[in-house]
Amino acid sequence: MHLNTQIASRITIDPTICHGKPCIRGMRWPVEVLLDMLAAGMSSAEILADHPELENEDIRAALQYACQLTSGQTLRQVA
Repeated sequence: MHLNTQIASRITIDPTICHGKPCIRGMRWPVEVLLDMLAAGMSSAEILADHPELENEDIRAALQYACQLTSGQTLRQVA
């Protein structure tokens, strides 16, 4: 399954950034950290207020990425 364009433009994987973990837009923001904050009960508004470098679309892309990972289907970055 291809990552949709929204995810592919927001979620990057670079072996030189955070040990190759999926990150937000090439920043040192691993997807797992955003998911942990959401799972801990933080709202998107709280995350964005605390971290202005992030955008609402980043949070949505992280959730979409997690959804695709748990679907059991293969993921590939869209070029």
